[in-house]
Amino acid sequence: MKKQERPTLGLYIHVPFCRAKCVYCDFYSMAHKEAKMDAYVSALRSHLIEVAPTADGHTVDTVYFGGGTPSYLGSKRIIQLLQTVKKHYHLAKDAEITMEANPDSATEVSALRALRRAGVNRISLGVQSSDDTMLRRIGRVHNWQQVMDSVAAIRKAKIENLSLDLIYGLPDQTMEQWEKTLGDAMSLRPQHISCYGLKVEEGTPLWQQREELTLPDDDLQADMYLYTVEFLHHMGYEQYEISNFAQPGKASRHNLKYWQLGEYAGFGPGAHSDFGGVRYAYVRDLERYLRGELILSESETISPQERAQEYLMLGLRTAEGIDRRTFENRYRRRFDGLERRLVQDEAHGLCQRTPGGWRLTPQGFLVSNQIIGQLEDVLIEETQQRLARTESGNYQVQL
Repeated sequence: MKKQERPTLGLYIHVPFCRAKCVYCDFYSMAHKEAKMDAYVSALRSHLIEVAPTADGHTVDTVYFGGGTPSYLGSKRIIQLLQTVKKHYHLAKDAEITMEANPDSATEVSALRALRRAGVNRISLGVQSSDDTMLRRIGRVHNWQQVMDSVAAIRKAKIENLSLDLIYGLPDQTMEQWEKTLGDAMSLRPQHISCYGLKVEEGTPLWQQREELTLPDDDLQADMYLYTVEFLHHMGYEQYEISNFAQPGKASRHNLKYWQLGEYAGFGPGAHSDFGGVRYAYVRDLERYLRGELILSESETISPQERAQEYLMLGLRTAEGIDRRTFENRYRRRFDGLERRLVQDEAHGLCQRTPGGWRLTPQGFLVSNQIIGQLEDVLIEETQQRLARTESGNYQVQL
């Protein structure tokens, strides 16, 4: 009898430390906390060990160190955490192990080699722009030369899977500046590239400056995005999600878990999880976490209705899109109403049919929130109609 394979699980390990806080960042992270790093690693290891028994039936096939700036934690501490994972979890031999890094803290070849030997096989480098003036303006602590130095060190350490993060729509950014940043990024030959449109999030320094900023308008941001899609396609990168592009076979396996409703467990203050049918997150409070107080800021069991909405919302973020048969079989819902809505969007060039379902076009990705919201309204309306029919039937039986 063939041995039944374990379901897979991703681990997300949050590192809330940075050398400096960027003006646009609303993630839970903080600067000037070096003295807390050892205690934090100890708290993370305890947390990993505590959760391990609940993951005993799973194979961990992705580990993602996110932040903050995980590379700022230092290679020895990252390796300690990986050793804990290897000892207490069923870690797949071919697991994808990613560490986010900033160029200023990922230049030592010896440290990078040690990380590779410990299992780190993918680096996600926060570049954002190749324009030094722009980098200073948004609070980045590196320059373009450090980006090139970091990439050279990563390659010399034989870490072969490199992703670059870029941001478009920055203050006063022109199309020509964005085109140059993309071209400069391509000169580094990354296996993966993420391109995000700037969002001015409430509570950030950028939000406080918003009245004084000159940001690219919606039309220019849209042009930047569409240029990105076309340019990267021409350079041999496949778009597999709204903001993510990869050489064939180099899509982020960990991030695909989020978009394909895979299971993942998060560790650290502010970390989110979707594990065992429950979605939960820990409070954004470093001091309480250091004391071992694993307080949840949210926890909910996901209903079939919510899962169906998530399938649409997350699936339509991907180039693969959604599949009619998968939707109907998994959620016991008819797809007809959704298809009628999608046909209307198809007429405007916002989506297109696939062999088994539907996907958004690049123009559709620009208004994906609106399209997904309309589809969710269809689901909610159908649910209400079904409940009304059920209640009516019950009433007749009672008579």
